[in-house]
Amino acid sequence: MKEFKKLRIGEIVADDFRAAEVFKKAGIDFCCGGNQSLEEVAKEKDLNIAELENKLNNLETVVQGSQPNYKDWNLDFLCDYIVNEYHSKVYRVLPQIMDYLNKIVQVHGAGHPELKEIADLFSLVNTELPIHQQQEENVFFPAIKEALSSNSAKAKEIVNSQIALMMEEHELIGGTVDKISLLSNHYSVPDDGCNTYHVTYKLLEEFEEDLHVHVHLENNILYPKALNLTKS
Repeated sequence: MKEFKKLRIGEIVADDFRAAEVFKKAGIDFCCGGNQSLEEVAKEKDLNIAELENKLNNLETVVQGSQPNYKDWNLDFLCDYIVNEYHSKVYRVLPQIMDYLNKIVQVHGAGHPELKEIADLFSLVNTELPIHQQQEENVFFPAIKEALSSNSAKAKEIVNSQIALMMEEHELIGGTVDKISLLSNHYSVPDDGCNTYHVTYKLLEEFEEDLHVHVHLENNILYPKALNLTKS
């Protein structure tokens, strides 16, 4: 049996993405909280570490189906995948969710004051996340590709300078989405919620799930690979 307790959460998921399902069900943040060890998280959340390790040692029985082995992907391919799979979807769904939120605030805001706070928090995400993604697409990812193709010292310098900023912005956006989840009681629609209320919370839940994978791919796989590139 492999021992996982000293390993970082992000490292465990990077090695086998099926572990993300185990952590998700246990309420463990594997993206922005990926730098904590399994032992630290289990203690913090009062979880049974032996049970978690058992599940991680038996992922084929816990998680059905195959998962991409992102860790083995080339850096330039991973950059393109993130843009095509996650960035493009973010640009599409952000205004849609914002519009739905504004509608349910108007209809249900008096009876559910948390909706206004949720809408204000999501407005921050709606503003900050596209700016963050454009910085990656226009500066950070091209620098990674340039460093790969030409071993450019200038490109490596840009990569190095961008990583801390990108991670800081992930913390802001991820933390904001965490607050939305708590305020919405993890996207539980109240009894008087209309169809639009249900749709809005479903979209928010899907957005959070996508964001967790999106940030995991960058924080725990792409950024460490990019840092190694700057040292070569």
